[in-house]
Amino acid sequence: MEKVIGLITCNYSAKESSALTECRPVASLPYFGRYRLVDFALSNMVNCGIRTVGMVMPYNYRSIIDHVGSGKDWDLDRKNGGLFILPGSAFGTSRTGARFLLRDLVHNKAYFTRSTSDAVFFSTANFVFNADLNKVYDAHKESGADVTVIVKTASEKDADVTAFDVEDGRVCGVHHGANFGETMFLDCFVINRQLLLDMFDWYGPTDYLDLFEAMSGDFGRVNVRTYEYDGYVAPIFNKRSYFRANMDLLDPRITAELFPDDRTVKTKTHDTPPAKFEVGSHVLNSAVSSGDRIYGSVSDTILGRNVIIEAGATVRNSIVMQGCVVKSGARVENAIVDRANVVPAGTELRGTPEDVLIKEKSRD
Repeated sequence: MEKVIGLITCNYSAKESSALTECRPVASLPYFGRYRLVDFALSNMVNCGIRTVGMVMPYNYRSIIDHVGSGKDWDLDRKNGGLFILPGSAFGTSRTGARFLLRDLVHNKAYFTRSTSDAVFFSTANFVFNADLNKVYDAHKESGADVTVIVKTASEKDADVTAFDVEDGRVCGVHHGANFGETMFLDCFVINRQLLLDMFDWYGPTDYLDLFEAMSGDFGRVNVRTYEYDGYVAPIFNKRSYFRANMDLLDPRITAELFPDDRTVKTKTHDTPPAKFEVGSHVLNSAVSSGDRIYGSVSDTILGRNVIIEAGATVRNSIVMQGCVVKSGARVENAIVDRANVVPAGTELRGTPEDVLIKEKSRD
């Protein structure tokens, strides 16, 4: 896909505050022990042959830069094209609608004008899915659409997801919040590049709006068509959906669908040794990462890299992030333990399945 470039907006914030996103943007939240959420948007683009990708940065961008670096792990450290780190708006982002603030796009207009591409793929990092964007682009060209949005029928109510009103495959309206059975937007779309540049002129005075909010009165003029995605999708906007999306991957059927052999999900490589299961350890239905040392009991849990579970410690139905130590006799259940924490011996961290406890990232 040589005539297409990509752009990922990483600089929006979740409406619901959480200890998980106080020190990092949503895009760099750890996922399944070894990945970050942004890996899926990056991999979707790179796997279909896009070799120029821009990333709009938030104010707290350090963790994203640390993760993506020069783009080497996604084959984006190249002389022609490659990874472009772009500034986000100093005024924040839209907290309603989708997450493509016009101000961010207009301020980075040079990224689009200097390209000779025919089209631009946009994505956020809030949706976890693994799609063949070549099929999306082929459908886009065959339909003659100006914009093609990737959608899925909502299986439940989600106040943070954007939904479209659709007639015969064409978008005729947009609203924030999706109800069961509605057409929910996966925050990924392709648009003809020249039309995007024209929209900068059309909607310049309302650059405080999201692109689709600004476009809402022009669906008669702009041909926006839908592409139905039928694979696994996890929208992640708060701690509940984040926890559930991680726990979903303990189902091997979902893991196989999200990580197919022909569309690998790329991430930053680490030189860490394999996990070690010590004598007397018990591990059941859990995802274990490289560098882990397990002496105690772990069940229905996802462990990040270099986690130590000491003898006599019990971890159940939880996420324990990189570099944590659960001391002997400690018990962790229905919890998210952020990175570099030490759970003292004999203590208990316990939430409920409906209200997961978060142990915030260690400041030491």
